[in-house]
Amino acid sequence: METKKQLHPRNKHNSGYSFQELIATNPSLKEFVFINKYGNETIDFAIPDAVKALNKSLLLSYYNISFWDIPKTNLCPPIPGRADYIHYIADLLAESNKKIIPKGRIIKGLDIGVGANCIYPIIGNSEYGWQFVGTETDVPSLKSCAQIVEKNASLQKDVTLRIQSNKRNIFKNCILENDRFDFVICNPPFHNSREEATKGTQRKLKNLGKAQEGKPILNFSGQNNELWTEGGELAFVTNMIYESAHFKKQCLWFTSLVSKKENLRSFYNHLKKVNALEIKTIEMKQGNKISRFIAWTFLNEEQRENWSIIHWK
Repeated sequence: METKKQLHPRNKHNSGYSFQELIATNPSLKEFVFINKYGNETIDFAIPDAVKALNKSLLLSYYNISFWDIPKTNLCPPIPGRADYIHYIADLLAESNKKIIPKGRIIKGLDIGVGANCIYPIIGNSEYGWQFVGTETDVPSLKSCAQIVEKNASLQKDVTLRIQSNKRNIFKNCILENDRFDFVICNPPFHNSREEATKGTQRKLKNLGKAQEGKPILNFSGQNNELWTEGGELAFVTNMIYESAHFKKQCLWFTSLVSKKENLRSFYNHLKKVNALEIKTIEMKQGNKISRFIAWTFLNEEQRENWSIIHWK
């Protein structure tokens, strides 16, 4: 039993998971499982195929889907951490609904950069029955995501995909005139360049005891648009903040993961400039690791409560 510590209380992976049960769901995982020096079953997280097999097993076992696959070149994210983001979004929505988490198709999320893996729509739909619109600038990634949606009946009516044809835009042309979103979710490209992304992967491999010379294997990494952008996370989220001001009445909460804590001060300053009425930084803990996302809204408390009454009742 592999135990995950300090995840969100509703996270299905908080009490760990049985590799034998996962193998029963996805037999391809078996070849990667071994007993470590502590006598526990685990996998080598430095091997991309092992990580992909584990993720597929978790999604098939816990999230009501029958098919999941991605190209080897695309991002393969850790499922428990992605689930945490969804659960904390649910808590955020509950604040405007008398502490009750709104569920079902009445709730609609916008996933900026849905990627080839469709992770957030899968988890959000399975856990809370929410609808999603996923946007993507990379056509091959969007085709992979579309295949996942098409091959899972549970997603077909609740997940819509849109191509963002202009890489300089985030919301423009993807939020349509009559759209209303209860939240925006985003896992931005964190790095400023390929070199910076490679160094980040080398650090991960070193932490896993797999330091190596030359080009590293990117176990949690993907294509250019998934990993880096000009100006990195700082530029991407800043652009996101200023664009969000043009859609302030169409979305209840805008959110984005923030990898570098030192960027928060800059984001808060920009949010004040665009007159965001409430800003939150929500921390998520996974063992010794702390990740976070920033959330902002242009609606005051009364308007947020009215939103829930009008749209969620």
